[in-house]
Amino acid sequence: RAKEIKTKLGTLLQKPDSTIDFIIPYPEKPEKPPKAQKPSPEEALQWRDSLEKLLQNPYGLASFLSFLRSEFSEENAEFWVACEDYKKTKSPVKMAEKAKKIYEEFIQTEAPKEVNIDHFTKAATMKNLVEPSSASFDMAQKRIFALMEKDSLPRFVRSEFYQELIK
Repeated sequence: RAKEIKTKLGTLLQKPDSTIDFIIPYPEKPEKPPKAQKPSPEEALQWRDSLEKLLQNPYGLASFLSFLRSEFSEENAEFWVACEDYKKTKSPVKMAEKAKKIYEEFIQTEAPKEVNIDHFTKAATMKNLVEPSSASFDMAQKRIFALMEKDSLPRFVRSEFYQELIK
């Protein structure tokens, strides 16, 4: 029995005949999102008072996400973006797929990027997902928007990166 295990381990530990075994196929180059145009200081100043304007501006959204990543708190903004994308989905099949993905990534307990929503909102969202519609995540998205507006936006506005934008 021990000899059998030793033989199996020996086989596993042998070096491959060529390094080709280690080549993992990757796409040629990852697609880069189109470069968003840097806003004028005046436009960036408007973001202080309007999270909505910030999130609707591609450069603002990218900046905000980057800032949140630096604080390890990007899940709220990513959830908001996923909900916006979800609302644009027309196909019921695709809608159901996206709803499941959003639920598993952001809503369910112990989700990899679980957002901080109260039990009532979570229960209502889960009920909405029985028959997914474009409004399935509205309550949760509004709660997260309010949380970002109250908590994340003020920190972003005080950040060095934002201060550079308004100069």
